[in-house]
Amino acid sequence: MTHRFQAVKGTRDILPPESALWNRVEQTARRVFATYNFQEIRLPLFEETELFARSVGADTDIVSKEMYSFEDRDARSLSLRPEATASVVRAYIQHGLHTRPGLTKLYYIGPMFRRERPQKGRYRQFYQVGAEVLGSSDHPALDAEVIEMLLVFLDRCGLREHTLYVNSIGCSDCRPKYVERLRSELQKVKDHLGADSRRRIETNPLRVLDSKLPEEQPIIEKLPSILDHLCDACRDHFQKFQQELKDRSLAYEINKRLVRGLDYYIRTTFEVTAPGLGAQNAICGGGRYDGLVELLGGPPTKGMGFALGTDRLLLALRQVEESGGKDQLDVFMVWLGASALRAARMLARRLREQGISTELLYEETKLKKALGLADKSSARYAVLIGEDELAQNKFTLRDMRSGQQRALSESELLQELAASAGASAAEE
Repeated sequence: MTHRFQAVKGTRDILPPESALWNRVEQTARRVFATYNFQEIRLPLFEETELFARSVGADTDIVSKEMYSFEDRDARSLSLRPEATASVVRAYIQHGLHTRPGLTKLYYIGPMFRRERPQKGRYRQFYQVGAEVLGSSDHPALDAEVIEMLLVFLDRCGLREHTLYVNSIGCSDCRPKYVERLRSELQKVKDHLGADSRRRIETNPLRVLDSKLPEEQPIIEKLPSILDHLCDACRDHFQKFQQELKDRSLAYEINKRLVRGLDYYIRTTFEVTAPGLGAQNAICGGGRYDGLVELLGGPPTKGMGFALGTDRLLLALRQVEESGGKDQLDVFMVWLGASALRAARMLARRLREQGISTELLYEETKLKKALGLADKSSARYAVLIGEDELAQNKFTLRDMRSGQQRALSESELLQELAASAGASAAEE
């Protein structure tokens, strides 16, 4: 019996019509980010393993358990990228981008790889859209602007129900004192914590605050807050950051448990969640990482950025579209008779030249069945061409939502469909 090949566990094929939604999200990212003067960087899929061990942390689950690592023919240890910030910083240093004037503002779109347990919206080959700002500025307004860009992107994608959570994790002056206080308090309750949290008490106490175990939540809620241990400079930065968000009319909530566990993270940290995704409802996280460039061998550099899980964003968007979302197709052509096919073929070409997505089948089908196919294809409109239309030199435009029909000349039809397509693009 011939072996039947299937996608490897934790990966999947992205098929139409879902791929159209992916394209729309990625195109929206490029359009929005460009308006904030971000430029795209395309990175290798694999790097030296040491890059991730040094940046992400050798004692993290990502590096110790989840990376796809291998030796090449030169006996070098290489790894498929589990995230992209380290690669962006490596490129920033390697190509001397720090010598350019002003801020370096980059974004990336592409797959990452982690050997996690596959679950809803979480895969071993997953996708991210991310953005990074590198340079000399650590002004709170820059942090707020990056978040503003992110939220504009989500709105343009059609995800208007989301929650922004923010926090400050202090700096190298005030955070170590808090970490020791946190470790001391965790030691008192360690017998009530799970194995991962007990291990993190010594390796990285901040990560305990990230625990999603229900039985640990009452314990974590009573732990000291880092906001009560900020130095004057960090407290001032956080207050100004919040004011910048308010000035931009960006709604937010403070989450004192929102942390980043690596030493190079500093001050601003944030997360965006979406409804309908269950307990793992975060679709994006980010923050300020002023020490990472220096850690990887570059000059002292300020950094700020985010990474958004495209898979989880698409999951949320599909729920939006299922509750009254966007049609996948603009026009489905319905023709009756050989002469009508000739007219339909010419009209379809003109519609496509105007950027109007059009489906034209070449097998003649009865009217009722053709309209059924138009409905199943989620077409916004059907254009009917038969003997009557040919005789009157007009086309019948059928609204697939309301069922209403109108006879229009070709110029009227093109104008109507172009206006409809323009309105849909504006809504996105």
